[in-house]
Amino acid sequence: MSTLCLSLELPAQIDAIGPSASILRRFVGDDEALIAGIEAVAAAAPFRRMTTPGGRPISVAMTNCGALGWISDRSGYRYSATDPLDEAPWPAMPPGFGRVARAAAAAAGFAGFEPDACLINCYVPGTRLSLHQDRDEASFAAPIVSVSLGLPVTFLFGGMRRAERPQRYLLEHGDVVVWGGESRLYFHGVAPLAEGIHAKLGRRRINLTFRRAT
Repeated sequence: MSTLCLSLELPAQIDAIGPSASILRRFVGDDEALIAGIEAVAAAAPFRRMTTPGGRPISVAMTNCGALGWISDRSGYRYSATDPLDEAPWPAMPPGFGRVARAAAAAAGFAGFEPDACLINCYVPGTRLSLHQDRDEASFAAPIVSVSLGLPVTFLFGGMRRAERPQRYLLEHGDVVVWGGESRLYFHGVAPLAEGIHAKLGRRRINLTFRRAT
């Protein structure tokens, strides 16, 4: 397996998208270790479509790795130390995942970030993620670090109210979005994924969302 190569000192480009929120363009260099890690996690804890508390299926397939995993069902949104499919602990974060998250957070101004949860979303053409806030964590002091791999997608980044019109940003393979501080609870989402073929991930976009849940 190749070692993970990152632009540790300076991304190719940093785009500010809000207070303490930025996109680190092409931050992930060699992606082979990340992709291999995703495949290993999915082999142990398969992607699945969870349901909302209201019983509606979430269009994006999800899995987790790390000490805690984010889950959703009729009982609500929450973190769990075990996979509800088999009650086994979630797979540990593969080597390199934490390094990506820490380096991206530091590059965006959040030194010392230590994630304990990584939600992995798998999009196929037509799937989307509606505007929402990440607010199931015990504290909002730590940032969110979101890594995009595969097909390009339009990221929606709004404000503190769902009714605020979100700005639209193209995310491509290797881009990382980091937001915290004043922007930590901003509504965000993903527009429907367009049809396409990525050289390494095919008809998929995979997103790694690192959080400090505890």
